[in-house]
Amino acid sequence: MKLVFASNNKNKIKEIQQLLPDSIQILSLEAIGCHEEIPETADTIEGNAILKANYVTEKYGYDCFADDTGLEVAALNGEPGVYSARYAGEQRNAEDNMNLLLDNLNQKANRNAQFKTVIALNLNGKQQLFTGIAKGKITTEKSGCQGFGYDPIFQPEGYNETFAELALETKNQISHRGKATQLLISYLKETK
Repeated sequence: MKLVFASNNKNKIKEIQQLLPDSIQILSLEAIGCHEEIPETADTIEGNAILKANYVTEKYGYDCFADDTGLEVAALNGEPGVYSARYAGEQRNAEDNMNLLLDNLNQKANRNAQFKTVIALNLNGKQQLFTGIAKGKITTEKSGCQGFGYDPIFQPEGYNETFAELALETKNQISHRGKATQLLISYLKETK
């Protein structure tokens, strides 16, 4: 089975390929000749994952899966949510995004937050959604240098470290993306 992952992130693709049985081959967008920016215009995380998966299936004819992730902060009514990557502007700068979030949480006692990843899978004419959630809180300052995005200010439940301080293996076991990916992999193993 060949399955397109609507991503050009080689690390993500390699990581998922290693978790799948040899009978399932993951292709990148580049591998199928998709070089355009896929629009992410939905107002929900689920909607963006679906948009990306449907784009590849409709334009290129491949079975495909796509993911979208957002950070939802309780005291900010779920912000930045679907706008997590461009919270501080279209430049999509992680430092700017973290600084704005920390400023917006200044003086707020409730720092509860969750990361949410949704994977949309188009396979054999059907669509399935897989959701992974990692609950935690936003720290008052950045800590750690691993990971990306908001990892230096997100402390998962049950840990004293931020995602950016945890070993990658640990993070992958407890993270939103790791949980959603495990659900996807279980499903693919059952249907191959």
